Amino acid sequence: MASDNHSVVTIKRKSTIKPDKKAERETIPLVTFDLPYVTFFYNQKLLLFKDFDKRENGERKEPISNGFEEREKDEDEGNGKEPNTTNGGFEERESGGERKKPAEIWFEERVEGLKKKLRDVLGYFFPLSGRLKKAEDGALEIECNDEGVEFVEALGEGIGIEDLSKPEASPLLKLIVPYTGVFNFQGFTLPLLSVQVTKLRDGMALGCAFNHAVLDGNSTWHFMSSWAELSNGYPTPSLLPFHDRTQSRDTRLKLDIPDLNSISPHENGKPPENDDNDNNRGHMRERIFHFSGDAVEAIKSQTNEARDPGAPSKPLSAFQSLSAHVWKAVSKARGLQPGDVSIFTVFVDCRKRIDPPMTDSYFGNLIQGIYSPLTCDALLEGPVQLGAETLQRLIDSHTSKAISQKCEEWEKEPKLYNFRDAGMNCVAVGSSPRFRVYEVDFGWGGPMHVRSGSNNKFDGMVYLYGGSDGARSVDVEITLEEKAMERLEEDPKFLLGIS
Repeated sequence: MASDNHSVVTIKRKSTIKPDKKAERETIPLVTFDLPYVTFFYNQKLLLFKDFDKRENGERKEPISNGFEEREKDEDEGNGKEPNTTNGGFEERESGGERKKPAEIWFEERVEGLKKKLRDVLGYFFPLSGRLKKAEDGALEIECNDEGVEFVEALGEGIGIEDLSKPEASPLLKLIVPYTGVFNFQGFTLPLLSVQVTKLRDGMALGCAFNHAVLDGNSTWHFMSSWAELSNGYPTPSLLPFHDRTQSRDTRLKLDIPDLNSISPHENGKPPENDDNDNNRGHMRERIFHFSGDAVEAIKSQTNEARDPGAPSKPLSAFQSLSAHVWKAVSKARGLQPGDVSIFTVFVDCRKRIDPPMTDSYFGNLIQGIYSPLTCDALLEGPVQLGAETLQRLIDSHTSKAISQKCEEWEKEPKLYNFRDAGMNCVAVGSSPRFRVYEVDFGWGGPMHVRSGSNNKFDGMVYLYGGSDGARSVDVEITLEEKAMERLEEDPKFLLGIS
């Protein structure tokens, strides 16, 4: 377990889920778009589902022909005996003469259904069932050996969905979402995907940890959506993954992978508890701010209306306007001075930007981080639209030529990224509200909440998720130094329209 607090989350069972068919390829190379993330941590996502009898209408939504009714034995249950656990819905349907509660049956059925369809979907997304390896020439590859992914079943005693959606939930997330503090380069021996399902007081937590050297956010949610589709009776995913990464960049590079023992304990995605060399940094806090659809539209309209009549005709997007709104507010909350420089980082999806363009189903990393600096006097005191216009120019200028140039520069002098590379006064966006995270429905309704785990969090890290109401709302998940977060929470201009 990830914590000494064993009484909070109890691991009941671990198993290995292997695909139901042999991988189509023996190896898949990691290309230039993948390699910089080898020294990042696993990418963690958490989906929180309400128990069926806790929903507002009290009605149970039955799955569609997804095999939830049949319990399949795990590999570690192959001794002909039923498991002898007696807690949290992991025992057989009746225990001690007392019939199980509906919530326990609900959880057990869902777990078995998830495992069954995970086997099926891994047949299509077979790289996730492999391991990292070094080829003879020193280049990194995915060995598609079908060794499988980790599946953990756990009980969260006394933990409810709202407990995990509160700002102070970070310590619990380490128990609910697997592989906290695990580096991507540990995928040589560890599974490239770990899944943990935890029975909560009023529902279920589905925590997933994906090796970020293997796939980006677009591919992460492509996998999750496909898993959900198969759970709803689809014979195959509606969008089959494309696995030929050499079509995006066909360059093999030898990299020196760090020894795990050489990594500083400070490089764990969070500041150390006591750091005598960095007394001014303080502790980090995480908070999710919900911007309603009306609030997002108001910010976008205000930004566009402030532009000069002679400005370019292309309007500023909701993403650019909201991102600039966050950038400006965070810089203000940090107490930055006019001469200070603040940097905005955005990871751009390059699938449609490279030449020739790639399909949306390209499975892997096909993103690049691009950066835009502004002095704080310009950002904080300049025109309201300045930040958004700066981001628009930055994103529009990232053409196929710019992407190739960035790849070539990296290939000449490879650099493995670390969260500290973000630099001082950085605001970095690592997700997109266009990912339809609340449409991941395994047959019993979509998640109540979606959020990130504890990995890859640093001062100024931002994740954007489309809101659960489907009305153009956006959840803005921010990590900031504690005092800066307090000031942000009290900023009336930033909090416009927030619930």
